[in-house]
Amino acid sequence: MSHILGIKFRDHGQLYYFDSGPFVVAPGDDVLVQTEQGLGMGRVNLVRDTPPEGMEPQEIKPIFRLPTPEDIETQRENNILGREAHAYARKCIESRELDMKLVDVEVLHDRGKIVFYFTAPGRVDFRELVKDLVKSYHTRIELRQIGVRHETQMIGAIGNCGQMCCCRRFMRKFAPVTIKMAKEQNLFLNPTKISGICGRLLCCLSFEQENYEQFQKKCPRVGKKFATSLGMVKVLRTNLFRETVTILDEAGEERELTVEEWSAVVEARQPTPEALAAQPRPVEPPARETRQEQRRSEGGSSHRRNQDRDADRSRASSTGAAGTTGSGAAQSSATPAGDAGGQPAAPGPREGDRDAAHKSSRRGKRPSRNKPARPSRDQNTEQQRQRPPRPDARHGGKPSRDPESGS
Repeated sequence: MSHILGIKFRDHGQLYYFDSGPFVVAPGDDVLVQTEQGLGMGRVNLVRDTPPEGMEPQEIKPIFRLPTPEDIETQRENNILGREAHAYARKCIESRELDMKLVDVEVLHDRGKIVFYFTAPGRVDFRELVKDLVKSYHTRIELRQIGVRHETQMIGAIGNCGQMCCCRRFMRKFAPVTIKMAKEQNLFLNPTKISGICGRLLCCLSFEQENYEQFQKKCPRVGKKFATSLGMVKVLRTNLFRETVTILDEAGEERELTVEEWSAVVEARQPTPEALAAQPRPVEPPARETRQEQRRSEGGSSHRRNQDRDADRSRASSTGAAGTTGSGAAQSSATPAGDAGGQPAAPGPREGDRDAAHKSSRRGKRPSRNKPARPSRDQNTEQQRQRPPRPDARHGGKPSRDPESGS
């Protein structure tokens, strides 16, 4: 029966899983496996019957074979060659003044390739360095740039907790870590407290983030005011380990409530005066007497409007009649017989009279811009005859003498 083997290629490297196949392997044994880089030798650290969580049995590859004494001697020589290549590469980097830091050197089991891992703040032109390494070792050379987290993972270090870094012990992939996680976990935003050896945010912040998110869904928002059965309160802080909520009441006292007590206090809250004022009031139907009075008032007002309209029409008709008369000539018209009271019946205004009255009223309000018509020649002669003669200014106001008499 095959087993699942947890294999490490370095003492503090990552753990990779392979299938034992037909071989019988115990923890501490060396095995040869086929990797993406080629044939490599690793040491078994874990033996289990089922694959780890999140991995399918089809994804796990079997080991290649068990090592022979010659394979063990070759691995020892490769380790010595790796240390020598590390020292030689550092000298070449210093001599060429390249802005890069060499982290580790890996020699494959068959020496088909040597991999140099380094870190750098930017892009580095290492073509001349590759030429120097190829001349010295006569094999394929690969320079691979890694990040600061991978550097800590390969070298290893002691974290703030006093243990080996998680990335060195068991982490296989790096999860994204943001400053928002530190805020939601109520941590002091001090870079020295929330940063790891690599200078980045602690990887362990992502381990507990899911628990904090579930707890925050049940708790109110910190810093917000709520209307409860205790009055208006303000949420000061929350505690995940105690599962409590600390509030500040109207009297200025702090109270610590559990999540269940907080839910009960919010459900039994009393409506505030602002909420009562904002509620719409029901509209009462008007009484029957009120409706009757309203109808009477509407009828009286409509009757008065009719009377005013008739008076305006009569004034407009009289104004129109006055405007249609000639120059100084009075026109008489027959008056119809009066009614039983002896008063003459006023004829109703017609549409033409309304228009004429409206036009005349408008002409009466505005001064006419047209110039007055000049009198004709016959009218001037008639006026001169009726006018008395003016005294002659040359003879002291005496009438002028007849020019025909000659005296």
